[in-house]
Amino acid sequence: MQALADDLVEDYVEHCRMHGSSWTDIGAALGVTRQAVQQRFHAPHKRYSPETMTDDLRQAMVHVKQAAVQHRNNYIGTEHLLWGLTAEDNSATQLLQTAGVSSKTIHRSVGTRLSMGASQAAERIAWTPYARKAIAIAEARSEQNGSDRIDCDDLLIGLAQVGRGVAANVLTEAGFHPAALNATTADTHSSQNG
Repeated sequence: MQALADDLVEDYVEHCRMHGSSWTDIGAALGVTRQAVQQRFHAPHKRYSPETMTDDLRQAMVHVKQAAVQHRNNYIGTEHLLWGLTAEDNSATQLLQTAGVSSKTIHRSVGTRLSMGASQAAERIAWTPYARKAIAIAEARSEQNGSDRIDCDDLLIGLAQVGRGVAANVLTEAGFHPAALNATTADTHSSQNG
């Protein structure tokens, strides 16, 4: 429960910051100083540039941003990431196929959960905490596999391993369990890199 509460507070703090609330206001609402709230929640977010991604993941990111803009969402959540990953064939859709899960079914399922927002797309579309965690897991996974670029299958595993959010729910409901695939994907990466 505590982890869920912490995640919820983090989401609200990010939401407040995106809508112009000051660190002082947020600190006052939480009963702590401005400095305390900044130290806890103002972790500098690593920016993932196109150079850190494979061509396939860069293409998926085009679909991710389109999904957010078309649905008037001023954020990129795990649902947008999963939508983008399953928009066309890549290493993520191949991994789903290996696991016996239809990428088209996943794409349709996540599509029904994309909700229409009320705001125009912002200049800077912020990533939600779960989406940031997923890409951090993906980056660590790609480094473990000896690659300097994040691929679509890395991000798919990251979305599943976060364990929360729309994407994790859709993947779990579809029967996608990355733990069972770890040996398979490690073999695939080593044969690609070897």
